[in-house]
Amino acid sequence: MKEGVELYALEVITGKRKGIQASALRAFLRSLSWLYRGIVTLRLWLFRNRILREHHLGCMVVSIGNITVGGTGKTPVVEMFARALTKGGRKVAILTRGYKSERPPTPPLLKRLQARFQERFLGRKIQRPAPRIVSDGESPTPLLDSRKAGDEPFMLAQNLKGVAIVVDKDRVHGGRYALQNFGVDTLLLDDGLQYLKLRHRLDIVLVDRQSPFGNGAMLPRGFLREPPRNLRRASYIFITKCDGSSNADLIQQIRRYNRTAEIIECTHKPLHLTNIATRERLPLDYLQDKDIATFSGIAKPESFEGGLRDLGANIRFSRHFTDHHRFNEEELNDFMLRADDRAVDFIVTTEKDSVRLPKTAGLLPIFFLRVEIEILTGHESWESCVERICQPHPIIPAKRWF
Repeated sequence: MKEGVELYALEVITGKRKGIQASALRAFLRSLSWLYRGIVTLRLWLFRNRILREHHLGCMVVSIGNITVGGTGKTPVVEMFARALTKGGRKVAILTRGYKSERPPTPPLLKRLQARFQERFLGRKIQRPAPRIVSDGESPTPLLDSRKAGDEPFMLAQNLKGVAIVVDKDRVHGGRYALQNFGVDTLLLDDGLQYLKLRHRLDIVLVDRQSPFGNGAMLPRGFLREPPRNLRRASYIFITKCDGSSNADLIQQIRRYNRTAEIIECTHKPLHLTNIATRERLPLDYLQDKDIATFSGIAKPESFEGGLRDLGANIRFSRHFTDHHRFNEEELNDFMLRADDRAVDFIVTTEKDSVRLPKTAGLLPIFFLRVEIEILTGHESWESCVERICQPHPIIPAKRWF
């Protein structure tokens, strides 16, 4: 039911849904987007004027985020930063909210509000539950499953060794916990551009080349979390999903909002196929002239499927689910039967989707496509960014966000 509403809303927002009802709903959503814009602007003003105060944790905090909802390829960028900073001698923890993860039971709203009032205005210390620890930086495997951790934190824990991964909606609390318990000195704030409670030293902002600002409207009429002018807060801007063609027009547009940020162009480079059941790796040329079926629960499946076609695969059957969809056995078995009817050779999904699959035997082998970030232009800017974080002496002046 919930996913059906999400799919309907996406069709309305993107204009795929036609008719008087859809048009009226779009007009209503546009009016709400103006209200949302006002709330965002007010919130930024409150932090800028220190009416709302950010917290300082006394360590390097690097935010990696975007001004749009989903689909910029943020997780591989977070992984790339974590690897580079660890190699550069930093002890890293990733702070994330664990979007669409299974959250532990929480007290009723009235009790939570009462506790906040007592803590803020009466100075009483409230004992908070510990954050969920997906990786402590020492264990060889994730400490939580993907349902409790969230798909992206779980995937990061599988791929990163020596990096703590902490899930908590209150990332100030999660950051303190990581500093006290894991001996870290650098916090990567996953999806952190809008998280203003924790002071950032650097803001890394991702812009999707294929759809940099969505349809130009704010939520809920469009996909913008903030107006494009707020790119001025960025220290570095990564243009993601590049295909080698010129980004001159987009860069010119970005420069209208931010004249000083370093701009780095990158792409999601496919590395190999991995069999979900056996973990066997196959080279990319295995896709050449193969008939395949694909399924995905990501924000922009077109990019994933386009990459497979570029590698020579023939997609005979595909199915799209909502972003972060958690698959069940019935859905997977039904998909396999349909794929088998089309006589495909095997099934391909994304790595992020693979961690949300039930463990079940199937008619066809399932592979995920492993991708990593490749820098196309701005190598010197990337290296200076890593060096700036790893060797912060002399101390980097605190950067105003607004």
